[in-house]
Amino acid sequence: MALTDDRKDLVRTLNKLIETCKDGEAGFKVCAEDVKRPDMKQLFSQRSRQCAEAAEELQRTVLHLGGEPEDSTSVGADLHRRWVDLKSLITGKDEEAILNEAERGEDVAKERYSEALTQNLPTEIRTLVERQYQGVLRNHNEVRAMRDAARAKS
Repeated sequence: MALTDDRKDLVRTLNKLIETCKDGEAGFKVCAEDVKRPDMKQLFSQRSRQCAEAAEELQRTVLHLGGEPEDSTSVGADLHRRWVDLKSLITGKDEEAILNEAERGEDVAKERYSEALTQNLPTEIRTLVERQYQGVLRNHNEVRAMRDAARAKS
């Protein structure tokens, strides 16, 4: 069954969000590996798992729509992570630098979810995207608060 243009647009929008979630999963995983504090390590690991779950939820939705779900991170995020790895070798992976990078990733996620919510989404999909967007906002605010606390210490 061929997808209608509306469905193709919807699948494209959802696949962009899947890519964003995959980027978050990988990014938070790197942060968890790089950070020293056990509480931050646990938080980043938990956020990585939540991003993976969000991606899976979106992938199921794309399959239900008859589309082909995205299953990888974006090229931009891969390049960003490599740059962060290189930068962290030079800067010594201090807590504030790691939190800055995590916040930068969440800024991108906020932008992508906000953009998706400007689309004409079916009610049940809009509800899903809005729920996930609230998680993105929570992640962003937590990371920023931790970064501000780390900045105040230095």
